[in-house]
Amino acid sequence: MGIKERHDRERHAVRASILTAARDLFVAEGYPNVSIRKIAERIEYSPAAIYSYFPSKDAIFFALAAEGFQTLDARIRDAAGDADPLQDLRHCFWAFYEFSKDHREFFHLMFIDRTVPVITEQWQGFGLLQQLIARVAAPIQRSVDTGRLPASLDPVVALHVLWAAVTGPAVLGNTCRLAPDEDPDALARDVLETTLAGLRAGTSLTFVPCQPTSSSSPVALSRSGVSAHEG
Repeated sequence: MGIKERHDRERHAVRASILTAARDLFVAEGYPNVSIRKIAERIEYSPAAIYSYFPSKDAIFFALAAEGFQTLDARIRDAAGDADPLQDLRHCFWAFYEFSKDHREFFHLMFIDRTVPVITEQWQGFGLLQQLIARVAAPIQRSVDTGRLPASLDPVVALHVLWAAVTGPAVLGNTCRLAPDEDPDALARDVLETTLAGLRAGTSLTFVPCQPTSSSSPVALSRSGVSAHEG
């Protein structure tokens, strides 16, 4: 291995350790309570060393969000592909639910914590988020086109409704809000099937999704809230 390759590998390892430490601290102590200095202490580096990788705490969060959305996108890509568009839709949203269980820290930061920075169009990973949204919306549109869902159904509205439905059990399971003998998987499955049944039955929907702007994401699978400041 050459000097450059060794240097690149070392930088990648340090960057990964920064992100892991920051993720754990953000979840355990809350985003506003974590500083660059605290992250540096966790991995036994100087704050100056951290700044050589990331210009701010917000930049660390955005890197974590990018990693989280990449992982979620991979899970959905692996789950998608069923010839039946409605079954394909089930698989996509179940993959999202399983992501909430298998990657609890990412799920908490991406979908629960309201103190982290708002994910906007300016975020470098916004293109990936758009691709993920399009990937999930595709089986909804195919279901409409093939008559599995009503022709009057707006796929963007349906995506929001299904996302909200599955997020509920995911949050309850992630935050241990159910009784010990209550199965969050069963609840998630029931909620998903009930929501799909409602959509197939033509339930009247009143939700109106916002249009994309320069300061807010469009069909948002990401949280929205107040901006956070550097700690």
